[in-house]
Amino acid sequence: MDMDPSRRGVLGAGLYSVALTIPGWQDVVGRFGKLRTDPHTRIGMAEVEAVMAMTERISEMDDQFGGRTARPMAAAFMVNNVAPHLQATASEGVRKAMLSAAADHLYLTGYMAVDERLDMLGQNYYTKALELAGAAGDHLTYCTVLRGMSVQAVELGHGQAALRYADAASAASPEAGPRMRAFLAGQQAHALARIGDRRGALAMLHAAEAAMEQAESKAKAHGSYDPASLAYHVAQVNYELGDREGAIRALEQSEKVRPHVYRRARVRHRSMLAEWKLEAGLLEEAVQTWHLALDDYPHVQSGRADDRFRAMLAAIRPHARNPRARDLLERARPMAASQLG
Repeated sequence: MDMDPSRRGVLGAGLYSVALTIPGWQDVVGRFGKLRTDPHTRIGMAEVEAVMAMTERISEMDDQFGGRTARPMAAAFMVNNVAPHLQATASEGVRKAMLSAAADHLYLTGYMAVDERLDMLGQNYYTKALELAGAAGDHLTYCTVLRGMSVQAVELGHGQAALRYADAASAASPEAGPRMRAFLAGQQAHALARIGDRRGALAMLHAAEAAMEQAESKAKAHGSYDPASLAYHVAQVNYELGDREGAIRALEQSEKVRPHVYRRARVRHRSMLAEWKLEAGLLEEAVQTWHLALDDYPHVQSGRADDRFRAMLAAIRPHARNPRARDLLERARPMAASQLG
């Protein structure tokens, strides 16, 4: 349902041009073709590893270019490649590994749907990802999906639901490592702050900071939690609890340490930072930060980035008599025509 049949040929071409960066991909393509004609073909770990590699490549594209660019590839790959794998003959170990890889791919696809602001579609993907992760016995992906559902809920203003999902994720991972504990506690802190539980939010934030100190330095391409993510949660908690200055400092720190590849996040968070600066009466600093966001905005196809762009236009128009604000509006005008249609 999430694929446009008229575009399948184009999507396939784009998908496989990305796939060429995966070692051994040509061998796997042949197996995919055989599966379409004989769904009972036996698969092994090579197919699981190919799915994992493709999910990671699409995740990298999502980070750089946004959900509208990458999600059609993810949906096409799920329908044409992953689904046949789930019906193929395999050992029990391979079957569970493929369920886990499929769950991870579904989670990423749902995340990209949420990024497009297709929130109900994103929830459908998340629900199916939970089902497959549960069938695979994959606690890591199961908890990651629940946390993603919490992130979506808090962004939509549903604080209690966000807290339920975050708490469920934490409860489902009793043996999580330090990075995962930080990953989950940071989201719990944000949800608690959203519902006004100051003590609980600060306690969870402290737990996230303590766990992050124990975590190893290297993170996965998606579903990871790093110092930039932790600083972002510190910023959100401070903002929700009324500490605007603390929120601005933390979000500036997050921007300093975020890896350069996360362009979509850079657009969204710089825009948010500019909004907070404007609320604090720092008009010229806000304008400067919005200009930084606009440096990347034309390269990103993201509904959430579009939301921040619209918020910028609404926030800066009342200040149009200020020369710098007027320059920002002039710069944004052609982007509005090309990006928003």
